[in-house]
Amino acid sequence: MTSRTVLITGGNRGIGYAIAEEFVRQGHRVAVTSRSGSGGPEGALTVKGDVTDSASIDAAFSEIESALGPVEVVVANAGITRDTLVLRMTEDDFSEVIDTNLTGAFRVVKRASKGMLKARFGRVILISSVVGLLGGAGQVNYSASKAALVGMARSLTRELGARGLTANVVAPGFIETEMTAELPEAQQAEYKKQIPAGRFATADEVAKVVAWLAGDDAGYISGAVIPVDGGLGMGH
Repeated sequence: MTSRTVLITGGNRGIGYAIAEEFVRQGHRVAVTSRSGSGGPEGALTVKGDVTDSASIDAAFSEIESALGPVEVVVANAGITRDTLVLRMTEDDFSEVIDTNLTGAFRVVKRASKGMLKARFGRVILISSVVGLLGGAGQVNYSASKAALVGMARSLTRELGARGLTANVVAPGFIETEMTAELPEAQQAEYKKQIPAGRFATADEVAKVVAWLAGDDAGYISGAVIPVDGGLGMGH
């Protein structure tokens, strides 16, 4: 695999951390952003970056470009939740999730695309969720933000595909995290009944799919939605 400069937003924990670790393991030059500017995996450059602030993102890119070179692969992973039923959901609950998960991805992709177009090469990978297409009670805001990433990737593909860029979506399902580990066993069992594979995914399983999409073998794949959900979202 060709060594690339890779940026993962929100790479200081969870799936983003695992993605960054996988790219480091494969020998890439890896940077991650976090709001605090700390917390990334060993071997990665961690910079301060807030996806809700264009100036912050621009400064983060400038720091990364200075240290590692132009960003060739961007993984828009940073996201938040504000889960509650729609009748209880405030406009702030909705707009904050959209601003981080969707507009945040736009800010990052727009800044990354400048260097990618100049190089005539780029990999854009947007981290969505199974609920983006399946839906989730209490997640009108989150589901909407994650579904919109599909339209973003496909529009980017039509707009920039002839310039050497690909744009794809990875849609994880239930993942083994500290949060799922704290759920009561009965609730975990109920969730697993809905998953044909009968288990939660590991963050590493998501990371390996992301890394493959960024690699040389996936150069003709663009506008795709790749589920990593054990079959939970089939047909959606």
